Amino acid sequence: MIQLDGSGILKMSVHRIAGEEGSSLLNDTVHEEWESEQVELLKKIFLKPFTSHHMTFEFRHEVNLDYNPLFQLAKNLQSGTEFLQVSQDIARHLLSCSKHPNIKEGDFYVVHFVGVKMGEGVYEALGLFKFEDKDTYLETGINEERLEVFFRKGLGSRKPDKACLVVFSEEPYTLLIIDSNNNDTDYWQHEFIKHRPKNDHVNHTNNYLSIAKNFITEQMPQEFVVSKADQIDLLNRSVEYFKTHDTFDKSEFMEEVYHHGEMIDSFQQFEKKFQRENQLELSESFEISDQAVKKQARIFKSVIKLDRNFHIYIHGNKELIEQGVEKDGRKFY
Repeated sequence: MIQLDGSGILKMSVHRIAGEEGSSLLNDTVHEEWESEQVELLKKIFLKPFTSHHMTFEFRHEVNLDYNPLFQLAKNLQSGTEFLQVSQDIARHLLSCSKHPNIKEGDFYVVHFVGVKMGEGVYEALGLFKFEDKDTYLETGINEERLEVFFRKGLGSRKPDKACLVVFSEEPYTLLIIDSNNNDTDYWQHEFIKHRPKNDHVNHTNNYLSIAKNFITEQMPQEFVVSKADQIDLLNRSVEYFKTHDTFDKSEFMEEVYHHGEMIDSFQQFEKKFQRENQLELSESFEISDQAVKKQARIFKSVIKLDRNFHIYIHGNKELIEQGVEKDGRKFY
């Protein structure tokens, strides 16, 4: 989704977020000077977890977007408010959302990035990272002319438990979100951030692939006589369309994948139902996201399970497959 090359860090601050009164700490220090190796390490810790993300979101509010606290605070930074003030205000907002007893304490990093590449654009971004656990690592040092070994705790290979990257694209901005234990509470996504899926080409690609997969595997067998091999062929054709086209065209997609009028009508009805049930806005033409296709293609199974130890993997022309029944009643492919 984003690229690390060319990105940099302007400023960073860290605060301590705890559930108990008086245990939290709002820091008044801003870090803004690093060696090049330190910058690369910080980018690896903070930005790299987002490079494989393929879902995008945007800020929302039920009444007016300006009533969303985090959106307004991010907007303040972009409008010129001092970074330290914005950082502390965001930490206060997070504290106000962290009253549930299941919420863990942790270190909360606020980072101002520049030169973040996303798609064809380059943007500034605001990163919010909460680390509830730390790695244990060894450190050596000389003490009274002896080499000592020390156990330390800090950040290394561990990903943040919760994170949000606010990319300053057009308002209401583009959000990438990490929530590693969202089953415990929903405060991070629905109280602290308050978001909804972004109406962009990434989510359009994801949604149409999901619609195609669910239609072929769930709806189609209820309406048509379709073999497992036929279903896999349709799944393969669906993915192949997205892999070989730069732009999605709904009419073209239906003709290339489903061919028959009745099947196309059924797909359109299923699509409307999917949109209604999931409250989605879909475009009939959009740029295809290659990264979303790669991610989604993994769940398009091309396997016929004949028995516990016998599977057929289909990659290619369905016309090369013959299905039938032996004289003794055994089915074959």
